[in-house]
Amino acid sequence: MFCREHAAQLRDTYDEITSAGSEIIAVGTGDMRYAQAFVAEEDIPFPVLVDDTGAAARAASLKGGGSALLRMASPSVISGGIRARKAGHRQHKVGDRPLQLGATFVLGPGRAIGYAHLDKDFADHAPLSAVMAALA
Repeated sequence: MFCREHAAQLRDTYDEITSAGSEIIAVGTGDMRYAQAFVAEEDIPFPVLVDDTGAAARAASLKGGGSALLRMASPSVISGGIRARKAGHRQHKVGDRPLQLGATFVLGPGRAIGYAHLDKDFADHAPLSAVMAALA
C-alpha cells in the first residue's frame, strides 16, 4: 500500500532522486482505475504499477491481513493519521487489499538491494533521509 503522505514526499524529491541516476516505481494494491486516479490526484511523476493479485507483496514478504488490522489502533498509526490530515492529506478510496502493509526498497544494479524497509504498521514508512543515503 502506498500512502499519500509518503507519495507526496517522494514526488517532492523526484527531481533530486532522478538526478542521482535513480527512478521511483510505486506498486499499489488497487486496480488500474484506482492507480490512474491516484496518479492524477497526487500529481505523481513516477510510474505506478498495480499488484492486484498480491503476488509482488508476497514475493517481497510484506505483512498484511489480520496482523495489520490489529496494528490500526496503535499510537503510531493514530498520530501518523493526525499528522497526515493536518498536512492536508485525505484518505480516499482504498485498494482491493486495504490491509496490505507497504515497503521501500532501493535496488540495483543487478540484484543488489541497497536498502530495504518493510513497514511495521500503516504509519511506518522509510525515512526519506535513509532512502536518499542509500542512493548516494
